[in-house]
Amino acid sequence: MKMLDSRRLFALVALGWLVLAASGCSTTTAEDGGETGETVESGEGGGLGTEGLEDRSLVGIAPDERAAFNDPNNPLSVRVFYFDFDSDLVKPEYDRALQAHADYIKKAKTRLTIRLEGHADERGSREYNIGLGERRGNAIKRILQVKGVPGDQLAVLSYGEERPADPGHSEDAWSKNRRVELIYPRQ
Repeated sequence: MKMLDSRRLFALVALGWLVLAASGCSTTTAEDGGETGETVESGEGGGLGTEGLEDRSLVGIAPDERAAFNDPNNPLSVRVFYFDFDSDLVKPEYDRALQAHADYIKKAKTRLTIRLEGHADERGSREYNIGLGERRGNAIKRILQVKGVPGDQLAVLSYGEERPADPGHSEDAWSKNRRVELIYPRQ
C-alpha cells in the first residue's frame, strides 16, 4: 500500500511539472507588446528617429497640430534623443528641440502629460540597463523642468534593453538603442 502511494505521488509531481512547463511556454511579455497591446518599434527598418514613432508618439496631439511635429524643419519633429555609451548626459545638439517641446507643452490648449521612455543597448545587466534608461529619462525631464514644464506633467518610464529600436548586435545598432523617446500619449 505504501509503495502505491509513492507511485501516485510521483505521478502527481510529474503531472504538476508538465503543467508548469506548458504554462511557462505560453507567457506573454512586454517585449512582444503583449501586455500593453502597443506596437513594438523594433525589427523591420530599425525604427529609428521619428520614423515608425509617429503613430504612437503623437496620439495625444490634435490632428490639426500634428503637421508641425512631422515637418523635418521644425524642432518638434525631434522626439528621439540619443546618448553615448553608458551615459545619461544630454547632448547640446538637442537643446533647440527640447526648448520647442517645453514651449509647446506650456502653451498647449489642454494640460498635457508627456511620457519619457528611456532605453539602453544590450550591453550590461538587465537591472543596470533599467536604471540607465531611467537616468536618461530623468535627464531629459530635468531639462524640460528647467525650461518651465511642471514636473507633474512629465512621467519617466524605463524599458532598459527590452525594446530595442534595432535588434542588431553592432555599434551601429547599439547607438540607435541608447535613447529617450518623448511620447505625447492620449490624455
